[in-house]
Amino acid sequence: MKRLLIFTILILFSISLLAQKSDRVSVFQSGKDGYASYRIPAIIKLPHGELLAFAEGRKKNAADFGDIDIVSKLSKDGGKTWSELKKVVDVDSLQAGNPAPVVDYWDPEFPQGRIFLFYNTGNNHENLVRQGKGLREVWYITSTDDGRTWSTPVNITRSVHRPGQDPYKFSEDWRSYANTPGHAMQISAGRYRGRIYVAANHSSGAPQAKFTDYVSHGFYTDNHGQSFQLSQSLSLQGSNEASAAELSDNRLLLNARNQKGDVRTRIAAISADGGNTWEKNYYETSLPDPVCQGSLLSLGYRQGKSVLAFSNPADQEHRNHLTLRISFDEGLTWPISHEIDGTNDPKLISDFTAYSDIVKLEEDKIGVLYERNDYAEIVFVNIKWE
Repeated sequence: MKRLLIFTILILFSISLLAQKSDRVSVFQSGKDGYASYRIPAIIKLPHGELLAFAEGRKKNAADFGDIDIVSKLSKDGGKTWSELKKVVDVDSLQAGNPAPVVDYWDPEFPQGRIFLFYNTGNNHENLVRQGKGLREVWYITSTDDGRTWSTPVNITRSVHRPGQDPYKFSEDWRSYANTPGHAMQISAGRYRGRIYVAANHSSGAPQAKFTDYVSHGFYTDNHGQSFQLSQSLSLQGSNEASAAELSDNRLLLNARNQKGDVRTRIAAISADGGNTWEKNYYETSLPDPVCQGSLLSLGYRQGKSVLAFSNPADQEHRNHLTLRISFDEGLTWPISHEIDGTNDPKLISDFTAYSDIVKLEEDKIGVLYERNDYAEIVFVNIKWE
């Protein structure tokens, strides 16, 4: 009887996995719609329930620099089908990237909600920008019609970046710069309710060994984009691509990539003032990471605490075994874990699942938009997590 029960459980588990795989939908396929490669997924849920997905459309190849646009697709049925590709940002033959979307729900002038899309532009390769031979800038655009049309771009580089080059000439001499990548966030409760927060990172001064010139930070607006403030930078050198989520008691959690790679886990930081300053920085040893991007999201509150979701390739050697985790104690523990996708095939194992972004669909469902099969496509899955 016991063996039969175990066998039945295994069969049901296998059926669950098959159902999950059959629900996988390809959203952006490399080589289609005029782009050689798509990378850097981001996704948000719109006020009426539609899903809006973004990616970098890389025209000639998969390289991080070149002729790169920001593109989007819309889903009206929870991710089962997607619209035709729409070009959102195009800066001629240069780079536009790191899309970080968020819906502003607290602006009285836009009671229906307004989408902000933060992004970066660049005029040279990242390693050359780190050497002072190029410039990264920071922009945003907005939409009030579910991403069908967008406002004129607003350059906020002077407020949220500190480049030493012309025309800015800041003494801090920040060089490389990137938004999160993935969704930005808006604080929903407490003293900082309505604050739009964008996790980011930068390099400072000349390149240093083991990427210690990199560090994470954030920027935010408390007046719906009229002005922006920079947060304090993290104290742990090498912290890189980051994602943020609100906690209870006006706190905020930042979760970052460790670019040094000496400790193959995520880096975390706690703020007591809505992401302005950081009272604690530490290595999050319960979240293994191969030096890659990850996505952090608050799902709402239970018993006064923010329920968190986190996704990343949970493998310390390769970008593989993309895993979704849930925390009920604001990141102290992660008792629920779902492997979304991965492979043990040695021919495929390197970079099989890489960057991801997550979005709350329903109380018990999360959507995951992620890079798959050595960046051949960006796919979407719907996960029932409890």
